[in-house]
Amino acid sequence: MVFQRRGKVMSVLVWTLMVVIFSGAADGHRLFRSLKTGSFGRNSFFKPGMRPQGSSGVPKFMSRAEAEKMYAVRLKQTQQSRQAFAPSGGPAPAPRPVPVPQTAPNDTAKGPSTGRIFYITEYGADPTGASDSTRALMMAINDAFSLSTEVQLMPGVSDYGGAEIHLQGGNYKLSAPLRVPGGGGNILIHGGTLRASEDFPKDRYLIELWSPSSTKINPSLTSAELVTALQNAVDGNSDRTASYEDITLRDLMLDANFRGGGILVIHSVRTNIDNCYISHFTSDGIMVQRGHETYIRNSFIGQHITVGGSNNEKRFTGTGICLVGNDNAVTDVVIFSAAVGIDVRGQANSFIGVHCYNKATVFGGVGIWLRSPGNTQTRIVSCYMDYTGIVAEDPVQLDITNSFFLGDATITLKSKENKIVKGVNIVDNAFYGLRKGVSIVKLEGSFDTVEQTVVDRNNAYEMALKSTVARGTVQGSGTTWTVDFSPFLLFPDLIQHVQYSFYTAVKSSFPRHALRSVSNNKVVVESDVAVPATVAVTVDQSATFIQGQGIYS
Repeated sequence: MVFQRRGKVMSVLVWTLMVVIFSGAADGHRLFRSLKTGSFGRNSFFKPGMRPQGSSGVPKFMSRAEAEKMYAVRLKQTQQSRQAFAPSGGPAPAPRPVPVPQTAPNDTAKGPSTGRIFYITEYGADPTGASDSTRALMMAINDAFSLSTEVQLMPGVSDYGGAEIHLQGGNYKLSAPLRVPGGGGNILIHGGTLRASEDFPKDRYLIELWSPSSTKINPSLTSAELVTALQNAVDGNSDRTASYEDITLRDLMLDANFRGGGILVIHSVRTNIDNCYISHFTSDGIMVQRGHETYIRNSFIGQHITVGGSNNEKRFTGTGICLVGNDNAVTDVVIFSAAVGIDVRGQANSFIGVHCYNKATVFGGVGIWLRSPGNTQTRIVSCYMDYTGIVAEDPVQLDITNSFFLGDATITLKSKENKIVKGVNIVDNAFYGLRKGVSIVKLEGSFDTVEQTVVDRNNAYEMALKSTVARGTVQGSGTTWTVDFSPFLLFPDLIQHVQYSFYTAVKSSFPRHALRSVSNNKVVVESDVAVPATVAVTVDQSATFIQGQGIYS
């Protein structure tokens, strides 16, 4: 509506003034704005469906009694909303229905809940952290895992339909681990902080997923012992069964208070650990054993809270993430303090966007340690190794690509019982050093087998480039030309394939020439007569031959 005549504008101002007097300044201002713009929405004082009436163009609006009645209704609604979100000292919320679950393994007492969202303060948990909340948290967890359901995920794993244990943004003290009952899935635990008390057991984790039949594997076993232990540790009737499925731990801060670890996951499939901050552990920030597809994302893990360069870095201990199993993924995770960033003792794991500055190599730290000799099957992509490197034991099928290594951080290939390097690709990485001549890739021990291995297309600043493929050119006049690749090739005294070209500008002579030697990573070419010539050579340390034919593939 647009008022063009001055008389009508004056009428609008008069009516607005009356509304201000009888209905409050705020509502009067809103009416004036509606009249000025001609918009009569649901927030105006006009009755629904009412339009401007009369020759004066002034609309009819509700009476003062109607306005006061509407205001009273709105005030009551506001008070009810505030009461529902009042703190613990305020009015208590209305009682909520109590579920009828099965007997919980750790406690039989029950607290209130609403539907399938279990608010732990209603079980008596103290969100200030002043008193112990272990019992209350376990009651909520046991209630969630006792819901009635006939739906299953994996065999023997009940589907609880996305039930939530809601920590309500509190800070809770624990004197014992929160052990999640086995045989359930599709559960979310989220939204708060868990801190270990001074009497928390030192060999346990704040949150533990393991069933009574689960077997915890000692990660300090040798590779052969570890394989045997994993084969013998079978839950139920088949190693394809699982104790948990689709358990999500999200938006949590876990403070182990230097009393133990953060999260323990045993024999679970499709587990999500997302947006968690785990600190002050002495064993592991996260320990995963057996199972499949534990996905750790968008999390920060560190024994000590630091941003690097800590005076205590030499004394860092523990492991950020320990994976004793297969098919797991760590994505967009920062590990900022620990002796070992990620300890990997399984196959087919992947690491993408991981930033490790847990403990510098010079102090004995390792960023990512691959300890499955002869069966690595690991992909490390777009990671940032910050003064700490990667160690791979007898690597077989390992990809390290598009990553950045800072501060003399290197890749070490370590020989173990198999003495093998096979199917390894270390390509397209960038290395930035400290002007000490440190090699970008190192060997620890000797290897009997080197096959299908490519170390190439990396770049280095103030570090020594190493490669399995090299190209060189030498010029001279005589009968012998030598190209020394030993400063550049990774493996000592190992050239499995050579290509060379011989060029001379002398037209009066057509010399014969041949490859004479490839020992000690030096290529020697000789001619039958002395001529000025240029010899270009390409070598490969990891050629694959068809046995008995010598055909380069």
